[in-house]
Amino acid sequence: MKKKLIYLSFAALLGAAGCGGDDNGSAPAGGNAASALSAPANNTECLTGTDVSDTQNKVTFQWNASEGTQGYYLYVKNLNTQSQLQYNAATATSFDVTLTKGTPYSWYVGARKSDGTTVKSDVWKFYNAGTATVSHAPFPADLVSPAMSSSVNGPQISLKWAGADVDNDISGYTVYMDTNANPVTQVGTTTTATELTGINVASGTKYYWKVVTEDAAGNTTASQIFQFKVY
Repeated sequence: MKKKLIYLSFAALLGAAGCGGDDNGSAPAGGNAASALSAPANNTECLTGTDVSDTQNKVTFQWNASEGTQGYYLYVKNLNTQSQLQYNAATATSFDVTLTKGTPYSWYVGARKSDGTTVKSDVWKFYNAGTATVSHAPFPADLVSPAMSSSVNGPQISLKWAGADVDNDISGYTVYMDTNANPVTQVGTTTTATELTGINVASGTKYYWKVVTEDAAGNTTASQIFQFKVY
């Protein structure tokens, strides 16, 4: 993932958003209610972490209480490495986690109910700011369909995904798909669309696909690789 350093003054432009939360109101009532996330805000740069070292800072995660919940679990994923950690927040609705600076993350909260079930919140993404502000690479695209390890009908399919970027300057997507575990065959490009249609596939074949997102500064990020099989 390429990053291009720019002047620190850029931080002032994003500081108002930073780790501040969106106003989601109260979580819906009921024993099956998910927690409404508050901070770090979705698809923003988090600027308010407390320094731990030159490479790490402490970020406070916050969410709203949900009715009928006996405890909360916080899940935080490093989107560069795809490694995810789970934290037991007990009954608290905030939790501090030490994270790597200059790194994109996703997070969500699992609310453990009195009947033993766990209700998952929405998944949010944020960019944990470094000591110097950077021109951020896009978040890795979320592959939507075909879903991981799914089976689909041919002879043509559509590939769908979702993209996001802190700087809101995505310039295009390049889609790769073939029978290699790390696909290298380009099957299409788009600028703003997040779907390719009319992709030819062969019956009885397993395919792998991924999306590479590029922004106006030339930064690129590859998604995870999904596989699917054609009937």
